[in-house]
Amino acid sequence: MPTLAVSQLEPVIGPERYTRLLTTAAEFRARLGQRAIWTVSSTAVGGGVAEMLQVLVAYAEGLEIPIHWTVIGGDPEFFATTKALHNMIHGQAGGTGMIGPAAAGHYEQVLAANADELLGRVRPGDLVLLHDPQTAGLTGALARGGALVVWRSHIGVDFQNDLTRAAWDFLRPYLEPARGYVFTRRQYVPAWIPAALTRIIPPSIDPFSAKNEELSAGMVRAILATIGVLAGGPPSVPARFTRHDGTIGEVTRAAAVTGEARPGEADPVVVQVSRWDKLKDMPGVMRGFAEYVAPAGDGYLMLVGPEVSGVTDDPEGARVLADCLTQWQSLPAAIRARVLLVTLPLDDVEENAAMINAIQRHAAVIAQKSLAEGFGLTVAEGMWKGRPVVGSAVGGILDQIADGTGVLLRDPADLATFGSKVRWLLDNPDMAERMGRAAHDYVREHYLGDRHLLQYAELFEAVMGG
Repeated sequence: MPTLAVSQLEPVIGPERYTRLLTTAAEFRARLGQRAIWTVSSTAVGGGVAEMLQVLVAYAEGLEIPIHWTVIGGDPEFFATTKALHNMIHGQAGGTGMIGPAAAGHYEQVLAANADELLGRVRPGDLVLLHDPQTAGLTGALARGGALVVWRSHIGVDFQNDLTRAAWDFLRPYLEPARGYVFTRRQYVPAWIPAALTRIIPPSIDPFSAKNEELSAGMVRAILATIGVLAGGPPSVPARFTRHDGTIGEVTRAAAVTGEARPGEADPVVVQVSRWDKLKDMPGVMRGFAEYVAPAGDGYLMLVGPEVSGVTDDPEGARVLADCLTQWQSLPAAIRARVLLVTLPLDDVEENAAMINAIQRHAAVIAQKSLAEGFGLTVAEGMWKGRPVVGSAVGGILDQIADGTGVLLRDPADLATFGSKVRWLLDNPDMAERMGRAAHDYVREHYLGDRHLLQYAELFEAVMGG
């Protein structure tokens, strides 16, 4: 993975924030001494966690901080269990996976093999940052090996029920040896985790990544034409973007698109980009558009997600996509012609990111109608591109959409309200543009990578200090 030069952040964040970042990094390197940082996740592609780690690790390397990123392995049974935990922590039924003594035994067996591999590389005193339920079972072995372990949860809900309690009861024995805990929101922290060991660190975006870099209108059109979601045939110019290492990449792959028509360049498009995850409620977005947006005016809907075979830690993706396809087929013909299901290839992570960038920049309105959401990084990404977001008032979406920057839905299941808000924005482009400008400024102030790096430096300083 190429390093990222933090100097490129200065024009965006300003000299005061930039100087603070450099000063803190120098002090942290001195405090770190011979230690290294290890960050451990369950996948390198296909979700917000992996995307954030790609950026944060690259910026840390650019600051000359010794950091390594490793990805654990697991089989379908292991990932079915961790997906069940994921759903239950969101207060939802476990889905295809189960938790119980047999699942716990297999979970431990898989993670024991991963721990053995890690212990051959991690030295006593090193800092290890574990991400989400997939890695929780590594905590004890790494701590016994002398590592200073912090566990980071990117998921959660603002309430407790029997499902959330069962999931946390499952994870608690594995997590108790940790030196620290990181959550996205204070409301997500289980009562048994000591407040003194807990930090609240929201995610961030990189304004220079292939997903967020500035693209000209012509380049947006070229990328959309290449992937096959825009009417008018192949592009007249190559669909180019800038990679992390500064070289020029080109979008050459097509998306897999289910749709009977394509929007023209001037047609307004509503977009939701997310995993094919039942908690993202892609079917609800489709129903809301079909029943309350499309009948009242023009516009298309694109539901956009990754190629399901490329997301190894989410065994439910194919089923959710199949459910969306079945629902799409049942739509009235005139409505069906204005709805596209788009799966983007993951062969090249940065090419995939450039595709998402172009889709979000072309959108008139971005939706994130999740039923539950740990943070919802696609909200900040859409806001950074100056687009109004209609998002559910759940989890981290509440923190991102401030007054005047978008629309919060009090009840994600209220499709009539969702549809009316989307329709209003489509019919009032001047107001949508003002919201988008305010959204961009809000993300610059609160959700760029320098703040994220500073918060982790403060956390690791505390862990090293005992």
